[in-house]
Amino acid sequence: KGVLDLHGWGDLQGDLNRMSKEGKWKEMGELITDDILHTFAVVAEPEKLADGLAERYGDVVQRISFYAPYASDPDRWRAVMEQLHAV
Repeated sequence: KGVLDLHGWGDLQGDLNRMSKEGKWKEMGELITDDILHTFAVVAEPEKLADGLAERYGDVVQRISFYAPYASDPDRWRAVMEQLHAV
């Protein structure tokens, strides 16, 4: 069983796999509900991200990486990193 099966979304696996092979990335995103997104991601404005990560992972996570597929202000992310170090 896959991760999606464990959460009751196993039917999506086949569709997502097929769509990825077809390059239908935008359409794949349309299949992801807010519930699915919030299950697998910490969703927050950057200024609240450190708190969200601390709440979800506590002291379990020692390393993290960020991905922003858009141009963003490096100072904004620097502030997030400072907040993470303070948590």
